[in-house]
Amino acid sequence: MRSLIRVGHALTAVAIAAGLTVTTPAGASTAPHWSPRLDNPYVGARPYVNPEWSARAAAEPGGTAVSDRPTGVWLGSIASVQGADGKMGLRAHLDEALRQNANLVQLVLWDLPGRDCGRLAPGGELAWNELPRYKQEFVDPIAAILADPAYAPLRIVTVVEPDSLPFLVTHVLPRNDATLGCEYVKSSGAYTEGIGYALAKLGAIRNVYNYLDISHHGHIGWDEDRELTLALLVKAATSGGSRLGAVHGFIANTADYSALREEFIVKATISGQHIRQSRWIDWNPFIDELSFADAFRSEAVAAGFDPRVGVLVDTSRNGWGGPDRPTEPGYETNVDTYVDTSRIDRRTRIYNWCNQTGTGLGERPVAAPRPNVDAYVWMKPPGESDGASIPLPIADEPFTRECDPTYTGRPDATPDPTDAWPDAPPAGRWHSAQFQELLRNAHPAL
Repeated sequence: MRSLIRVGHALTAVAIAAGLTVTTPAGASTAPHWSPRLDNPYVGARPYVNPEWSARAAAEPGGTAVSDRPTGVWLGSIASVQGADGKMGLRAHLDEALRQNANLVQLVLWDLPGRDCGRLAPGGELAWNELPRYKQEFVDPIAAILADPAYAPLRIVTVVEPDSLPFLVTHVLPRNDATLGCEYVKSSGAYTEGIGYALAKLGAIRNVYNYLDISHHGHIGWDEDRELTLALLVKAATSGGSRLGAVHGFIANTADYSALREEFIVKATISGQHIRQSRWIDWNPFIDELSFADAFRSEAVAAGFDPRVGVLVDTSRNGWGGPDRPTEPGYETNVDTYVDTSRIDRRTRIYNWCNQTGTGLGERPVAAPRPNVDAYVWMKPPGESDGASIPLPIADEPFTRECDPTYTGRPDATPDPTDAWPDAPPAGRWHSAQFQELLRNAHPAL
């Protein structure tokens, strides 16, 4: 178990938690009482509950069972920092956290130049060559707000630009899925320089904890993809004025659906064939998220990251409960049948990502659930859509076919259903039907 907090600060924290008044002796300094630096910011934390998400969840039948859970606050545009479209801005969230007597806030920075370069329809407001705007209009205002002494008592977890660096491995030449957008981003250095700049600016604030995204095992689990992604993480963490020490930890499965444990895939071979030969596993050395996160963390430490780094795992939508969840190992007819009838993750393909059907809430947010895992978190707010299922007016958002339930992949490829929900609203909007299914299929059950 990694160390916690110094004794003097611990006594003050206990007094505050007990509702006692901590007075300042006459003549003593009235400087801000910064939250003490912790190895695991989630231990002993009172996480912030976003009232905007909580109200939407509570309005759903049965939603009050989870509406008091902490979720990530996503900053996905320059305007979102101050507040846009009637939504709370960053300062409003931090003020509300203090009002709740919370001491931990979870933020997601998600506005890189050329964001989503690997998608069929890239999103984001900044072009791949607008790195100066990203720094000056997005990162700098966020850092200025977080550095306000008024927020010194808060432990602020920042997830820096999820779903970005792995695209520069899997969606650039000579890969079959290469896109022009990712080629531009890679050649310009916008992702690595932008992430490094954010790490440096935020890491200089004493109560901020930076976590870098490592995607999930179904995206970069293969040895070559994992190794190249780790190299990009090192490059990003040493670019833009950053250093490896600015990274407090990593986060896996952000806004994704990969199961924590595939507990019913218990055999390595079926009829003389290794299960890695199955269509689902496809030679991936990992079959679930915890084994991947543990291995990636060890490799990151070997690459120079702090040996004390922890990992967060987003469990907001990876429960996969309900009637389709297996209860025992499957049929041993052949490797494909065995894996398909044993696996908890019911997606047609492990890389399907948009508004997946059949999903459920996963493990509830909890601190230090196992060694080297800082917390299970709901970084993606359950019930918020991943993207629209049909084309929308240009003013709303780019349409990506991965969110279309009728799309079956490239014409020259084996048909691969997207598993996406029909009638889904634009990204970030409330998706009532999916939220109801997440409740029904929650595992552990509500």
